[in-house]
Amino acid sequence: MRLYFRIAVYLFAMLAFSVAKAGSYEDYFRAIEVDNDRGLTRLFAEGFDPNTLDPRGQPGILLAMKGQSYKAAQVLFAQPALKVDEANPVGETALLMAAMRGSVDWCQRLLDRGAQLNRPGWSALHYAATSTEPKVITMLLDRGAAIDAQAANGATPLMMAASYGSEDVVALLLARGANPKLLDKRGVDAVGHARASGREPLAKRIEQALR
Repeated sequence: MRLYFRIAVYLFAMLAFSVAKAGSYEDYFRAIEVDNDRGLTRLFAEGFDPNTLDPRGQPGILLAMKGQSYKAAQVLFAQPALKVDEANPVGETALLMAAMRGSVDWCQRLLDRGAQLNRPGWSALHYAATSTEPKVITMLLDRGAAIDAQAANGATPLMMAASYGSEDVVALLLARGANPKLLDKRGVDAVGHARASGREPLAKRIEQALR
């Protein structure tokens, strides 16, 4: 009877632990989503792993950058075990998301912590080129970003800017030496990307750089 009692107690304890762990998992990603720095601080004090991935394989620090949950990011960043360059299943990292959001400060902090600037495939400069913040472009280039980096589909940062970025970003990339003659895997250049996005004035501006 005592043996059965001990087994029952053990199983109950394991069940309670599993429920608590599941609750912490949900609380962790919820805290990031709503930028709850106090909630994250409590979870980390209880031993929660800052490198835990969500069901889609998204690291918490990446989600914080994507959602601009910067108070939560600050708490995450303070964890010595944090892997700042952890990528999601499609190769995105926190640095790429910070670049897309135009956060010069967080890009600098992530780079200083060891984030990879020139990754194979999509780079931070590709993502920054879709923003409206030229300061991020300048900072990344000054830190050594490859201006004509080509993703797997051949897209360059200039092509991304031509499709989604501001005219100021396009102008800056051209001024810093981006090559408007490069073609993606479909044979389309930056001018073609601008036209495909219905941005005829920008296409003409890029055409002038071809002369």
